[in-house]
Amino acid sequence: MSGTVGQAAVSVPVKRKRLENGDPSKKRRKSATDDDSEPKAQIEKLENEIFESKKHYNNIATLIELGQKQDEDAKTGLAAADALCRVFIRLLASGSLVKRRDASEKDLTVTKWLRDRLADYRGLLISMLRNSRLALNALMLSMALVKAEALHLNDRQEAVFPRYFFSDVVAAVFESLDELLREELLKKFIKQYDDIRFYTFEAIKSFLTDRGSSVNEDIRNNVFQMLLEMGDVPDSSGSMEHFYIEQPQRKKHPLRSLSQHKKQAQEAWLALMHLGLSKEQRKKILEVMASSIAPWFTKPELLMDFLTDCYNSGGSISLLALSGVFYLIQERNLDYPDFYVKLYSLLDSDILHSKYRSRFFRLLDIFLGSSHLPAVLVASFIKRLARLALNAPPSAIVVIVPWFYNLFKKHPLTTFMMHRVPRTKEEKDLLESEGMEDPFLPDETDPMETNAIDSCLWEIVQLQSHYHPNVATIAKIISEQFTKQSYSLEDFLDHSYGSLLEAEMSKEVKKPPVVEYMIPKRIFTKARPDPEEKDSLLVGLWNFGSP
Repeated sequence: MSGTVGQAAVSVPVKRKRLENGDPSKKRRKSATDDDSEPKAQIEKLENEIFESKKHYNNIATLIELGQKQDEDAKTGLAAADALCRVFIRLLASGSLVKRRDASEKDLTVTKWLRDRLADYRGLLISMLRNSRLALNALMLSMALVKAEALHLNDRQEAVFPRYFFSDVVAAVFESLDELLREELLKKFIKQYDDIRFYTFEAIKSFLTDRGSSVNEDIRNNVFQMLLEMGDVPDSSGSMEHFYIEQPQRKKHPLRSLSQHKKQAQEAWLALMHLGLSKEQRKKILEVMASSIAPWFTKPELLMDFLTDCYNSGGSISLLALSGVFYLIQERNLDYPDFYVKLYSLLDSDILHSKYRSRFFRLLDIFLGSSHLPAVLVASFIKRLARLALNAPPSAIVVIVPWFYNLFKKHPLTTFMMHRVPRTKEEKDLLESEGMEDPFLPDETDPMETNAIDSCLWEIVQLQSHYHPNVATIAKIISEQFTKQSYSLEDFLDHSYGSLLEAEMSKEVKKPPVVEYMIPKRIFTKARPDPEEKDSLLVGLWNFGSP
């Protein structure tokens, strides 16, 4: 093989001599090609010599040196890394890197030297992962080496996953600015193989725990995106049958246990949440909490501290935390003290203007949907929202009124709020002489103590004279007979002012408006002395002439 390489090297000057009198541009192109082929030929020669005899093992160090020149010559560096991958995979498969008890001192020395060079090669691959030009190739070489080490770098019958090297690979992917690199790891390995997903969760937890507060916002975003895209929870332990290395033989191996997979995911998510997350990052986590995060937890109650902090922070963060809190209450029967007191406090002046308004009303409809809730509690929510509706956008009011209708049907005792009249002579005399104050206490924080049940919904009467025709029309359903069983809230959510205006403009006109039959020819000046022309009304009211 080496003789073949030597003959190719000798034939190069002959071809150059043949082109001396030819086209200069072609000569330059050929020279450049030869320059590229020389390092490749050298690398191929070094690789083949390693396979021929142990006495050429020093070539491994030479190849590592060539690979370390990746910044100067990316092609040569990649070719050297590719050759080293083949070399180490063959050496690992032959058992040359396994420390055997019956080996001689000389063999142990060689084995130790090879292991040191393998560590150097790992470092070379990690540095290549941070090189945007070589990152994708380095990832494939790294994963090939991970598989070879797992299968052959030990004397056990079962594969042993190289956690430390794989953790370094995952860390380099997170620290890289190349989004394609993360997509490649996700698409070709994490989503395809259950064992790679398992060890990725483990690597994420170690990465975040070891670096702690030094993890910057960009890296936290990278970790969050990867965790989010790692797929749904497997259906069962039996459904996990796709392994990159090999399926474990032991039945009690962690890789064959769904609970162990979920535990690793749980540790990874908790490690991320314990960092000092920004407001936007908290929002992103809360948006997918119930659908993509909580199902991975074997102990969802561990989310309680994070959700409680978010729920107590106020504003849009509190609204987003509602889904997670409700999930824990519904699925895990966790008791949240003063839940309705906190929920009532979220009804402030900003709630009806928030972009999460539709999401909030869906949850609010669930929280107050039970017919077993006290009428006093439900009345407080109705009254509070009726007050807020006076300054709310039309798109919010068209949701509130049908929701009131549904609550009145579910909680008949609250219907007294719709039309409350004075019953005693003293109340009637007081109403005629001085008027009556609304007994509702808007500053009371406890919904059981607001006296809303003794109030009335005079706010709805005001809404029936709203400037927006759709709002005025829908507000009148509270004054009509309740013949409809209930309204579907989804029909009124996700409206905007523009959509309401468009709906109003697209209505079919049943009765055309009255317009003047004869259009005047002159509006501001007197008519000509023509029997068919008459002065406009404006001419008689104002004098448009000179003073």
